[in-house]
Amino acid sequence: MRPIPIGLLVFALTSCSFLAAMLLSAALPEHHLSKHSRETAKLGVGLIATVTALVLGLVIASVKSSFDDLSTAVKHTAAEILTLDRTLARYGPETQEIREQLKSVVQQRLEMTWPQGPSQPARLDSADLTRQSEQLVDQLHRLPPQNDDQRWLKAKAVDLTESLLSARWILASSAGSSVPGPFLGILIFWLTAIFACFGLFAPRNATVIAVLLVCAFSVAGAMFLILEMDSPFGGLVRISPEPIRYAYSRINQ
Repeated sequence: MRPIPIGLLVFALTSCSFLAAMLLSAALPEHHLSKHSRETAKLGVGLIATVTALVLGLVIASVKSSFDDLSTAVKHTAAEILTLDRTLARYGPETQEIREQLKSVVQQRLEMTWPQGPSQPARLDSADLTRQSEQLVDQLHRLPPQNDDQRWLKAKAVDLTESLLSARWILASSAGSSVPGPFLGILIFWLTAIFACFGLFAPRNATVIAVLLVCAFSVAGAMFLILEMDSPFGGLVRISPEPIRYAYSRINQ
């Protein structure tokens, strides 16, 4: 889902709904805008607003938690890459080729997940890169340890590499939106209905219109942030690549 178009859509629907309701209120018979009608409408709007606020809060908390988990996973991956490189360095000079291949794999992962061009989408999985990573594990298995220290270092390096291979699926599984389309449509409908009721009973003056426009913009901004955090490797709000870049700069040194 595209955060900016959907955010603009929410702003357009909410602002147009209360403006249309203001125009409609001028044409309604007086008894439709009586005190009892207003109180009944306020009860209904209050119910919808409460449910909407609860749902928005839960969605924001869920998306933020997922975003933080992925950010932590990226930092953990960077730490494992550095640990693997130092483990291979301690093993001996015979791992030099493996360390160079590790640096190449990390470089390709950086270019895929965090492309330099703003128009290039992030790619979280690649069959070629997966094969290269698996070949690195095969090379580790073929190392002939000469003593107990090398056997221990080889076992640790294999474990770290297998952990890194598993971590890539965590990143790949983050592709796509976790907010279902029907759920998002219902939420937008609720927001539109709330603002329509606001406009129906609000006085028609510039101050009220300005306040409601600010409220509509704020709600649209909330929807924009939800969808931005729901795409953690693209857009304006994305997971920082700096931990992986730091790990890449330290490999093979």
